[in-house]
Amino acid sequence: MMKVAVSLLIFLIHTPLQIINLACWGCLIIFFGLIKLALPIPPIQKLLANLMHTFLFGFGTVSVRMVRWFNDVDVQIDVHGELSKQNWYLIMANHLSWLDIILLIEFAAKRIPAPKFFLKKELIWMPFVGLGAWALEMPFMSRYSQAYLSKYPHKRGQDIETTKRYCHKFKTMPTTVINFVEGTRFTANKHKLKKSCYQHLLPPKAGGIAFTLATMGELFTNILDISLLYPENKRHPMYAMLSGQMKRIVIDVNIIPVPEKANSDYFSDKVYRQQFQEWLNECWAIKDARIARIMEH
Repeated sequence: MMKVAVSLLIFLIHTPLQIINLACWGCLIIFFGLIKLALPIPPIQKLLANLMHTFLFGFGTVSVRMVRWFNDVDVQIDVHGELSKQNWYLIMANHLSWLDIILLIEFAAKRIPAPKFFLKKELIWMPFVGLGAWALEMPFMSRYSQAYLSKYPHKRGQDIETTKRYCHKFKTMPTTVINFVEGTRFTANKHKLKKSCYQHLLPPKAGGIAFTLATMGELFTNILDISLLYPENKRHPMYAMLSGQMKRIVIDVNIIPVPEKANSDYFSDKVYRQQFQEWLNECWAIKDARIARIMEH
């Protein structure tokens, strides 16, 4: 009973502090984003963009510090290779919780260029997050069901056009593009419904990442295959973190080369499409086996 009461008290203190942290950094990003919009002068816009990225890193750093303050947590970060702030990276990550985003921002702060997330269009209305992401020029994607696309076929391919438009913006300075390849957060129910052949992952979606590579493939130095894990708190990691129950966080980073013919046309070249899907499925199988080994230990 005492343990439950302590967890609830931590939740009631920790959650508002995380919201305040988000609000403060978000307001700064939005404010300078509006100035950047009003001053279409390239040198000034670049300066403001760098300042806004500093605010983004500030948000992630303070947020993770609070996670450490309120949780007796072991954060294990394993990077298999060398990283640089001067390179372009494409991150392929699994997705378990909103906590993933905070951790990836903090991870990037001292290691790699500022991250750009591909976000669901509905998040534009989320306080501080939506306008902050807009100010940082992160792409918002519309997700349509097959039934919807059958009824409105002209909507097909709009996500790809959005990807193409934003990827061109990322060419002007070193950037990290983050793609949650599963397309949604992992849950046991989704794992069952999708009949995933992987033990710890949902099936990967190839279209978005293939188009990102086709648009920026010549710029990417490497692909970062990142596995995010909460071994002791698999069911509700966000709540566990906010209530002081998070025990262990694992960020495992495997640096892999960009696949050959990365700038090929995934949607028109059937041979390349099959080859790319095989490559991605193989990466996902290796990732699933690596996650299994980490979870065992």
